[in-house]
Amino acid sequence: MRVAALCVLALVLPSCGSGASGPAERGAAGYRFTQIASGFDEPVHVTTPKGVTDRLYVVEQTGRIRIVRNGRITGTLVRVPGVVCCGEQGLLSVAFHPRFAKNRRFFVYYTAPANRVVEYRGSRRVRTLLNVADPYSNHNGGQLQFGPDGRLYVGMGDAGSSGDPENRAQNLASPFGKLLAINVDKRGARWQVVALGLRNPWRYSFDRRTGDLYIGDVGAGSWEEIDFTRRRSPGLENYGWDVYEARTQVEDKSPSRGRLVFPVAAYPLRGGDCAVIGGFVYRGSAVPGASGRYFYGDNCSGKVRTLRVVSGRARSVRTESFRLDSISSFGEDGASELYAVTLDGRLWKLRAG
Repeated sequence: MRVAALCVLALVLPSCGSGASGPAERGAAGYRFTQIASGFDEPVHVTTPKGVTDRLYVVEQTGRIRIVRNGRITGTLVRVPGVVCCGEQGLLSVAFHPRFAKNRRFFVYYTAPANRVVEYRGSRRVRTLLNVADPYSNHNGGQLQFGPDGRLYVGMGDAGSSGDPENRAQNLASPFGKLLAINVDKRGARWQVVALGLRNPWRYSFDRRTGDLYIGDVGAGSWEEIDFTRRRSPGLENYGWDVYEARTQVEDKSPSRGRLVFPVAAYPLRGGDCAVIGGFVYRGSAVPGASGRYFYGDNCSGKVRTLRVVSGRARSVRTESFRLDSISSFGEDGASELYAVTLDGRLWKLRAG
């Protein structure tokens, strides 16, 4: 990763933004982000189990998952041992089983420094689902999420260094630079490659209404991109890296396998931008003006952009009038309301106004 992007997944420099965010960041489109909690230590993810609306879980890069109720930190779900932090390493995300209310199962992704996915039941560590030695400290991806098919997905970066020197993203024999999925309820199940050609898919999401996939893939030096695939995919997707960065060819070779998919949207690195933070399609009810818009941001500039995908194309792409400086992740609650966390230790919620 380029030096400028150490603000991203540094995830260590809250000063990378263009100015301090206030208690409410307002957009011209009739919505704003309002601060609802603070006091977190390097928050990098926010989520909650399916159907839950009375609490949120905030992942701290240093190894804790904090519980938030009514704007207050009320406890710790778990402190994950063995986490190597920081830079682009650390505890990076958590995913709750769709039946968490009954089985208390959840999954965490962290660096130790190997890339690991570990299952917990309550506070008890149950098993390791993924443990891949990583030769470099950067480009770890970071997202765990259950998909509309019930499988657990993990986004793996290309393993790091610069330019994918070992060609991992285009090599189906390597787990790096891939989107992987596994059926955690099936005995003996193995990870399967769902997509390849990714550089550093820090955050991705599935549209709760359509099941479509949106990936924010952090670029190398010129472009940041949003990749899009419909739920009913025709086959193995290849998002192009390290042959392409967005639509610009950077290597004199051809993609190895799968169907080449160019990004649905991309933006050049200028105006303080450094690394895309993928987000969500808003499907909540509290902010009608945001319905159906995909929200994403940039870690260094704090800019928040939105778009709609219509017939497979990005429409109404815009940069919102507000910023979220040092944003590290978006998240949803059980009612599909939208949140964000910023590296200065704050939790935000999208509201009308």
